[in-house]
Amino acid sequence: MVQVYRRRRSSGLAGWLRALSATGWIILVSVVMSVLGFVTFAFGRVEWLALKPSLFLEGKYVWTIVTHMFLHGGIFHLFINMFVLMSLGGLLERIIGQKRFVWLYLLSGVFAGLLSIVLSGLYGASELGARFVGSADVFMVGGSGAIFALAAMLMMLLPNLRFAIIFLPFFTLPAYVMVPLVLILTWAASAAGGLPIGNVAHFGGFLAGLGYGLWLRRKYKRKVQVLGRQFR
Repeated sequence: MVQVYRRRRSSGLAGWLRALSATGWIILVSVVMSVLGFVTFAFGRVEWLALKPSLFLEGKYVWTIVTHMFLHGGIFHLFINMFVLMSLGGLLERIIGQKRFVWLYLLSGVFAGLLSIVLSGLYGASELGARFVGSADVFMVGGSGAIFALAAMLMMLLPNLRFAIIFLPFFTLPAYVMVPLVLILTWAASAAGGLPIGNVAHFGGFLAGLGYGLWLRRKYKRKVQVLGRQFR
């Protein structure tokens, strides 16, 4: 008599968590951390999780170089970033694999934060400098830097992939046009209007994704060519 053992499928919350992709996990962590951030903000302890360049330069709250990228400044900010992450992350994760994807997200977010700290510390004391690179005394939250890294990576691997803006869903441009265009227009608009947008973080993430994408193009030239033919 032969006994057949079938692996029981996990159900409920545990099964759902195991089935999550890396993109799904990042979204889940971002939502949980953002809610936690809203609580700390309400109790006046913003510095516990949000990144303040001046404090970091003093050696205080150094862990915020990581935590800040999972926090958001409100429901709308959280929704926009997670929507874009879901739109870009699923495709890129399948292309480069989960491990590369997670490391790209984390390291590019840290690099974006560090670049913001350095430039705001050097040039953010004046009004003009603060408009362009941010003030060292302003808290930073959000995963936009890491998300720009994903966009830049896709731009390098699939330059002809059509990108759309969330507010203009029927207007698309190739990635090699849309990604730099959004970066430049956002920076120009926020500098002109004095809006508290982390443009240096966006640029830092863009550089990280650009550099890693260029390395992958050179290392896997044939695979990238085959991939590109599928997204003409």
